[in-house]
Amino acid sequence: MLYEDKIKRMGNAGRNGGEYYTPRPLIRAMVQVVAPRIGERVYDGAVGSAGFLCEAYDYMSSSPNLTTSDAKTLQDKTFYGKEKKSLAYVIAIMNLILHGVEAPNITHTNTLAENLADIQDKDRFDVVLANPPFGGKERKEIQQNFNIKTGETAFLFLQHFIKMLKAGGRAGIVIKNTFLSNTDNASVSLRRLLLESCNLHTVLDMPSGTFQGAGVKTVVLFFEKGAPTRKVWYYQLNPNRNLGKTNPLNDADLTEFVEAQKAFADSPKSWSVDTASIDQTTFDLSVKNPDGGEEVVHRSPEAILDEIVALDAESAEVLASIRALL
Repeated sequence: MLYEDKIKRMGNAGRNGGEYYTPRPLIRAMVQVVAPRIGERVYDGAVGSAGFLCEAYDYMSSSPNLTTSDAKTLQDKTFYGKEKKSLAYVIAIMNLILHGVEAPNITHTNTLAENLADIQDKDRFDVVLANPPFGGKERKEIQQNFNIKTGETAFLFLQHFIKMLKAGGRAGIVIKNTFLSNTDNASVSLRRLLLESCNLHTVLDMPSGTFQGAGVKTVVLFFEKGAPTRKVWYYQLNPNRNLGKTNPLNDADLTEFVEAQKAFADSPKSWSVDTASIDQTTFDLSVKNPDGGEEVVHRSPEAILDEIVALDAESAEVLASIRALL
C-alpha cells in the first residue's frame, strides 16, 4: 500500500524516521519461524512503524477456519507495542489501523525506563518480534533498571525482551552481529544469560545491504524461554547478488531458510554447534561456517555514495508526505 511504501522510503533514509526500516520479507520470514497462534499475545517493545505487528496480524488472520471469536481476539487481545518517539508512535497506530487492527494496543513510552524488577507474570507475552534500535546510548539512570549494565540500547532491549517472555515463550530478535563476539563484560554476560535462560535454537546471519543505507551487519536470534541452550543452528544467507536499493531483499531469498529451519538441516549454508563446545569464559557465538561459506561481494564506495545522495533526496520528499498525512 502507498502508506507502507512511504514508511519504507523514510526508514531507508535512516535519519528522519528514527530507525532503519526492517525489510518486510525478513519480518515475514521471522513470523513464519516463530509462528504465533490465535490466543497468544504478540509484543514489540521497540515498535517503530509496527511492521512486526502488522505482519503477525496478516499471518494470524489468514489462519484456516477463523471464527468470529478468533477475529475479536486478534482485534482486542493479541498485539501490543511500545514506542518512545512521537512520530513513530503515530505512524505505528495508523499503520496497524490500515492493516485491519481497529484499536491498536500501542503505548507512547520509553520502554527502557521500566524497571525489570517490576515485571510480573501478567505482564509477560507469548511471542516477541522486534528489531530494537542499535548504536544508541542510554543514560546511567536508565541502565540502573537492568541487571547487566550497558549503554548499548539494543543490549538493554534484549534483556527487556527476555524478561517479558512467558516461560515457553518464543522470540525473533534482530541485532548487530557484533553481539555474538564482543568481548566487553556486558556482551559476555548477556550471551551467558541468553544461553542459560533460553534455548537459542537458531541464528540467521544476514548479508550486508539488508538494511538499505546502513553498512551494519545483523543477525536474527530465535529463542524460546525456559530451558538452556543445548545446540545452536546457524544459517548464512548469501543471495547471489549485491543487496541494495535496486536489489532489495525479497521473499524468495528467505524461502530456503524457512524450510531448512524446520528440520535444522545441515547444508553448505547451515550447520549446528553444541553449546558444550562453546568457550565457557567468553560464550563466543560468532558465525563460523565450517564449509567456509560463500564470498560476500561488497559494493563499491561510488555506489554507496550515489545511494546516499538518492536517499537524502527521497527522505525530504517522504517527510513532507508523512507530515501531510498527520
